[in-house]
Amino acid sequence: MTATFDTDRMAAVIYGSEKLASRRREISAAVSRIPELHDSRPLPFMDRLEKVTEMTRKLAALNKHLPDIIDPNDYEEGLHLYHEVMGMEGHPLALHEVMFIPGLIGQGSDEQYEKWLGRARRREIIGCYAQTELGHGSNLRSLETTASYDPSTREFIIHTPQITALKWWPGALGKSSNYAIVVANLIIRDRNLGPHPFMVQLRDEETHRPLQGITVGDIGPKMAFNGGDNGFLGFDNYRIPLGNLLNRHARVEEDGIYVKPPHAKVGHSAMIRVRSHMATGQAWLLAHSLIIAVRYSAVRRQGFLEDKTREVKILDYQTQQYRLFPSIARAYAFIFCGFETIRLYDQLILDVNKHGNTSGMADLHALTSGLKSVVTYQTGEGIEQARMACGGHGYSMASYISEIYGVAIGGCTYEGENMVMLLQLARYLVKSVELIKNGKSKELGPMVAYLAEPDTQEKTPLELKDYVKLFQMMSKRQSWKATERYLKLVEGGVSRDVAWNKTAVELTRASRLHTRLYIMETFIRRVSSIEDMNLRMVLRDLVNVHVNYELLDCGIYLHDVSLLDSIKNQLYSSLHSLRPNALSLLDSFQFSDIQLRSVLGRRDGHVYENLFEWAKSSPLNVSDVLPSVDRYLRPMMEKAKL
Repeated sequence: MTATFDTDRMAAVIYGSEKLASRRREISAAVSRIPELHDSRPLPFMDRLEKVTEMTRKLAALNKHLPDIIDPNDYEEGLHLYHEVMGMEGHPLALHEVMFIPGLIGQGSDEQYEKWLGRARRREIIGCYAQTELGHGSNLRSLETTASYDPSTREFIIHTPQITALKWWPGALGKSSNYAIVVANLIIRDRNLGPHPFMVQLRDEETHRPLQGITVGDIGPKMAFNGGDNGFLGFDNYRIPLGNLLNRHARVEEDGIYVKPPHAKVGHSAMIRVRSHMATGQAWLLAHSLIIAVRYSAVRRQGFLEDKTREVKILDYQTQQYRLFPSIARAYAFIFCGFETIRLYDQLILDVNKHGNTSGMADLHALTSGLKSVVTYQTGEGIEQARMACGGHGYSMASYISEIYGVAIGGCTYEGENMVMLLQLARYLVKSVELIKNGKSKELGPMVAYLAEPDTQEKTPLELKDYVKLFQMMSKRQSWKATERYLKLVEGGVSRDVAWNKTAVELTRASRLHTRLYIMETFIRRVSSIEDMNLRMVLRDLVNVHVNYELLDCGIYLHDVSLLDSIKNQLYSSLHSLRPNALSLLDSFQFSDIQLRSVLGRRDGHVYENLFEWAKSSPLNVSDVLPSVDRYLRPMMEKAKL
């Protein structure tokens, strides 16, 4: 089928500009012409050490060619180049670019920029971000690593008091990084001032061996991301200079006087930044799996419909469309809502750094907590549906979907475990409802103003604004219901912590609805702003799939049976309308075959021939008879003949 729109123009919408979309195509073409930037053999056939070695080999080759392919100072160009060449299985600079350098920028002073930022950007040093501990992840307040100030030497003494305080999970920490931003509790005169970021050298710059007082290593194989060396890190009264406290927002004077930051949560900006970018990152992973599944579904034929002489493409079955098309809509919705959230984050950092204005910190912290949780969970759902939509071949590593799933699903736990994140947002919602109950609706932030509005009237047929009103009503009802349940327990004499725990499930439901409402609103706003009518029309079909699927998925909160029936009918009609453009909507992401690394998702559609070639390249097929057969199976069979 022929698409009704230009995929290059849609790519410009997806990536934010025609220039960037065009540059991505140029970068992919450049990589295709440089063999040493390609995988030396399929990654699924490599063991862990081979993967780490392969990723490091390609990184060194990439560093040589990088200035000829991209502007090294352009973050977006660099990100695409790394995705194209390195893939998604991890490499020594994975956290250097997305956590270490941004952490320095967000937390370091101008003097510290001068000392470390240039070196990091030139890759004279390789860094990571060490916050999560073996016994403590999402609960930042319970981190155990300490940084005690010694005024006599003007040094901090970093120490790991017990095994649960080991830093655990930071990417590229295990074997690659020689520096880290370490989050530790600042201790001055036996007073714990809470978590603060410190710049810490871990390894000698000449020998790369760990420095005295440092225990560091790799944590072992993971569900995915096994080209990356996630690590552990411990300190034995390790000393660093006073100037190694990243002090853009908080500082310690030589005599031990502490100057606190302007906002209690300003130290969370690195986490907020990562969560702000997670929506677009997860959309990218979801789109990866969907283009594989939809391309394969356009090749695979099975069963008959009207024409009994030729089997049907499985993409023409309504069940296959129901499995895949809502996730296409979510991928686009996550992209667009991610753009808006990143804009909000950039504005926040500008306000904090230039004007000392931290008023947006709490709102964005709450929003990104909910987004991180909802987007990662729904992405995991969508990728798994894409795998199952490929039938048995989806289970093979030849599809590469299992690797995509393993990388994406890690998002449910890194940067905050999802349930904890939902409950952080819930505190914001409860506080907002309490403001309304106390007659202070004017103090509400713009994102929660709807909580004070009266219920809408359920009706049919629905226009887009009606879908938003219905979702607002559902979200509002759940936020009020959960808040009143919590307050009733507190008023009855139950402690706040116990009352919170007894209300936690209802609170997380409120957070999910509020977040899904934000995603829906930003999706609709972005599509409505597109001037190209061909693009807007196909995206309007995608929005229709999204709003009907979301309402139906949350239908437990609606009480009108006829309304639910109408929503179902609208959804089925929208699936049918979207069918001619489904594949082109995913082609608009413009993933190359090199980047996809999927036999099922090849652009040329030659699935079966290449599956056979891929299987023949298995190391088990190097010889006709394996040593295990000669050593164990043949003797067993010979013995059975006696």
